[in-house]
Amino acid sequence: MFTDIVGYTAMAQADESLALKLLRKHRDFVRPVLARHEGREVKTMGDAFLVEFPSALAATKCAIDLEKSLQRFNEGKKDKVRIRVGIHVGDVVHEGGDVYGDAVNIASRIESLAENGGVCVSQQAYDQVRNKVPFRFSKLGFHELKNVSFPIDVYRLELLERRTEEAAAPDASRRLAVLPFANMSSDPGDEYFADGLTEEMISTLSKVPQIEVISRTSVMQYKRTPKPIKEVFRELNSGTVLEGSVRKAGGRVRVTVQMIDAQHDKHLWAESYDRDMKHIFEIQSEIANLVVDALKIKVLSSATDRMGQKPTNNPGAYTLYLQGRYHWNMRGLEDVRKAADYFKRALRKDPEFALGYVGLGDCHQVLATRFEIDVGANWKKAKADVAKALQLDPGLAEAHATRAVALFADHELRRAEEEFRIATELKPSYASAHQWYAQLLTAQLRWDEALSHIEKASELDPFSQIVSMVHTFLYEAKRDYGSGLRLAERAVELNPNAGACRFELAWLYGKMRMFDEMEREAEIGLGLVKNAVPFADRGRDGMVAYLRSDRQKVRRVLPELKAHIGETFTAVRFIADLHFYLGEIDEGFEWLEKSFSKKEFDLFYIRSDEFLDSVRADKRYLRLMGKLGLD
Repeated sequence: MFTDIVGYTAMAQADESLALKLLRKHRDFVRPVLARHEGREVKTMGDAFLVEFPSALAATKCAIDLEKSLQRFNEGKKDKVRIRVGIHVGDVVHEGGDVYGDAVNIASRIESLAENGGVCVSQQAYDQVRNKVPFRFSKLGFHELKNVSFPIDVYRLELLERRTEEAAAPDASRRLAVLPFANMSSDPGDEYFADGLTEEMISTLSKVPQIEVISRTSVMQYKRTPKPIKEVFRELNSGTVLEGSVRKAGGRVRVTVQMIDAQHDKHLWAESYDRDMKHIFEIQSEIANLVVDALKIKVLSSATDRMGQKPTNNPGAYTLYLQGRYHWNMRGLEDVRKAADYFKRALRKDPEFALGYVGLGDCHQVLATRFEIDVGANWKKAKADVAKALQLDPGLAEAHATRAVALFADHELRRAEEEFRIATELKPSYASAHQWYAQLLTAQLRWDEALSHIEKASELDPFSQIVSMVHTFLYEAKRDYGSGLRLAERAVELNPNAGACRFELAWLYGKMRMFDEMEREAEIGLGLVKNAVPFADRGRDGMVAYLRSDRQKVRRVLPELKAHIGETFTAVRFIADLHFYLGEIDEGFEWLEKSFSKKEFDLFYIRSDEFLDSVRADKRYLRLMGKLGLD
């Protein structure tokens, strides 16, 4: 934390004795406040303090304490002490009782952006303290700071607009987290049913436009590491929490559920249901109505109808569907194949089960995009499945979103956008629809709209690694590598064992000329994927050679990349990029056409591809843009 007195230099020039008097008052006042928050005074520099804290939250709470205490101290006084505060999180080097490093410089530069009596924090600090202090932040955007090699995203703490718990309650209370239902059955194999019921409750409540429901990815982390309700509120800014348990035995099920005011840790109501399995949908509908009543929401009849709508009249089909979703959410290749089998079995029991067709379509989509298996055939099947789902239920948001992705892959961008709009209107809390929509907008360089949707996805699913990665790609496309780097680091924190995230982080470290960190992350990424991707080291070598501007090594690696397409953890488009980097324009376009024929999603982002900057007037580039629907 860096602080200084507002206007001190001018004050010292006008009245040196008054300035010294205020400086002494300032130091006497600040030091006890620092001590209250475990702040270690590193040094003073004239009117400035440099202070180190054990956490970003401690520093922010100290800044709030300082500013609020100074407001009271200055009341009625002619000679007032006003300070500015800047906070940043970063590594420093301790030496001789002092600290050094970029973090110190960044904190001091951020402090200069604060207004009279204000507090500014960096993106890194904001990520750790948002929703944990009773004030809101305003985004000031990116700033080029002196002696800092990349732009810094800065936020201002709005101290004049105190957001008490009481004032925040109406908004936060309608932000709902459905925590994972506990499986109380004697058979551990029924875990899928508890997880499936959690997902279906999220889906049911998401149909109410006035409620913002946290996505499955973010709430399922609390299954592995349960936390106190207050902590859930702080992490998700979810003012209301629903939690419960499920006991399944034969053809009967017992569901116990309670609703909690998370801000004040108070129980609002609790209910138990002991019914036949065939009544599981009525239970979901009753719970949803109790939530709506407790939040005092007036719901349109159309939303009420959709909450009470049964996805199927066949309990057996529904059970198979839940098993399918359980495996699909794992996202591994074998899990996706198992999921597809369960969805097919569900549809054999009920051929009119619309959600079953969406589940099957999602499996084919993942096989085509994530694993590049029989791409054309799987896309064809996905489109047929979604068409059947929409024929059975035209208002199914998930089906519209999946259809939008298929249209995107077919280069029908206008139709895809219309489907995304329908999906997000039907189900505003569907994070995946906002994430996919952001990808479409990023491909079209519609930055503000893309940022709006990916930030919405982040709000709905704050612990989703996929959302964090798409957020990263947006900033990478904008060539704002500093912001992309922070988000890539966040993605790795969410899942340190994801090889793709490690390679993306290595790429961004390379773009920031942080080569030691680049080499470290590339090596970790290689270790995570080499068993599944036998020639991933070639892809790693090609990336590192380019980032280090080693043209000779790029030339040596290229034949290996071509010889092992699909086994190097790099896209065909990257082979094209390396040819453009070497000035081999014809070969570059040849490989772009191969990327197009493989229907690589990466190809949609050629408008922001740095390798193509020199060929944007080339007829071959313009023709490819037209084929992609990006002209």
